[in-house]
Order: sequence, then structure tokens, then C-alpha cells
Amino acid sequence: MEPMLGQGIPVVNVPGGTGATGMTKLLASPADGYAMAIYIADSHALLAGKTPRWTMKDITPVAVMIKGPSFIFVKQDSHFKTWQDFEKEAKANPGKLKVATLGFGSVDDFSLSVLDKGGVKVVQVPFSKPSERYVSILGDHADALYEQAGDVASFINGKQMRPILLFGEKRLDAFKDVPSSFELGYKVALPQFRAIVVKSGTPPEIVKKLSDALAKVYQSDEYQKFLKDQYGDPNSFEDSSHASTFVSEQLEDMKKIAPK
Repeated sequence: MEPMLGQGIPVVNVPGGTGATGMTKLLASPADGYAMAIYIADSHALLAGKTPRWTMKDITPVAVMIKGPSFIFVKQDSHFKTWQDFEKEAKANPGKLKVATLGFGSVDDFSLSVLDKGGVKVVQVPFSKPSERYVSILGDHADALYEQAGDVASFINGKQMRPILLFGEKRLDAFKDVPSSFELGYKVALPQFRAIVVKSGTPPEIVKKLSDALAKVYQSDEYQKFLKDQYGDPNSFEDSSHASTFVSEQLEDMKKIAPK
């Protein structure tokens, strides 16, 4: 966006709290469009909890830039050749199999709770650092991993991991042999999205200017390659006139299945 807006856009990485620390920094900034945040589904899931630190009234989604399904992955040479193998053992031995996740209250947690209601009872092993989650299944510390394909693309391409279940309504062309949760009766589809948001109260003309610039970014060859490499939905983009609706609908879906 820098050449489009004629402004430098430094990226400030703010770790902690599943994005909550970064959101606190955004909400402490003026509502002038100069402060933006990358808002992800895992941060959004915090609003489905009992004591959220912000609400949808505090933010204005500018654009949704990527949507991608999550999966259950196993190590390449795992004895679980298919989801049916994993499902069968989980039902036969409730609480035995371990799945590495981001943590409780996350999208991972919500999706696994739907499997739990279907009789697939596993033990969540939370890891805040992605690298620790990935090593956990490669080192046999966990039986499976909940993650998006794009985040572990190097492990997929290196034949170290493979997906056995996709959380969504339909299969993905890149993994045609991997069943979707919906076709197996597990009605859960919470795509991991990444959106750009600003503080509520930012002037509409500034929101539109940012949204229009992001639309051009999305259409660029560079971004389209990134989207493909991340196994993202080719129809991911939502501009400012639709982004709020999409994000709000995601929250309603999360609230419906969030563990009580």
C-alpha cells in the first residue's frame, strides 16, 4: 500500500494475548486511519468468551484479505493413514489422543468441541508458539495438529506432514482426498481469516481510501501468488462495505459452538 498512499507503513509486531495486546495498542491510538491492525480469527474468538476486552463496536473492519480452512494434520509416517483411522481410535479410547492447538478459547478449541460432541474425544495440548506446535507432532509429543495449511506449507511440501481432515463445507482442490467436516456430519467451518481493522470512529472517507488501496493490493500478481501459496480461498477479499458483515457473522458462528 505504501506507493499507493504515498506513506510509509511500518509493521510493529506486538506479541501476547492471542493478539489482544496488539489490539489494546490499536484502541489506544487516535481514530485517524494511521494506526491499523491485522485482525485474525483467533483474536476474534476472544469476543466469544465471557469477558472480552473489546467489542465489535470498538473496531471498523477495512477489508478481509485472506480466508483459509483449518485442518487436522498428522506426521507423514503416522499410523493414522486416514481420518477414519484417527476417528476410530479416538472413539475407542476417549481422552487418549493428543492434538496440539493454540489453546483454550481459540478457534481450535471451538472446532474440537464439535468433534467432542460427535464422540471424538481428544486431549488438547496448548502451545502458544507455532514452532512448538509443529515440533510436537514431528517429535511424537502429540498425535495430531490443528492448523491452517499455509502456515505449515513447508512441512507439507517437505513431506513431513499431511492433512487428514478439513474443517469446512467442501473439500479443497489441493487436497482432494481429504474429507471435509461437513460431509462427515461435523457441522463446523470457522475459516482462519486475516483482516485489516482500524479503530471505530475513523472517518468513512479514510476507511474507504484504505479499503480501495487494499483491493488493489489483493489484485496484484504478488498477492495472488501469496494467496495460492497459503492455500487461501481465491474469493477471500471483502471490502469495507462487506467486511463488517463477514466478521460479525463469524462471531455469531463462534458463539454457537464455543464450549460453555
